[in-house]
Amino acid sequence: MSTATLTSKGQITIPAEVRRDLKVDTGDRVEFVLVGPGRYEFVAATSDVTALKGMFGATQKSVSVEAMNVAIAQRGAAAR
Repeated sequence: MSTATLTSKGQITIPAEVRRDLKVDTGDRVEFVLVGPGRYEFVAATSDVTALKGMFGATQKSVSVEAMNVAIAQRGAAAR
């Protein structure tokens, strides 16, 4: 198990072993994903968005851009 210490500025140094496993390097982005109360998952944000294609299966029905815009406008108006 790897550990790190939080500095007074809220920074941590990610252990080299973890950086290697996640394939992250200087300048790469990472995300902290809430997975449960008080629990976060540390994830490398290095994947291209196209890697998400097909993640949720085939679409059930098509929706036009116009219909999406109407739905967005309605939800926005309802939130006010």
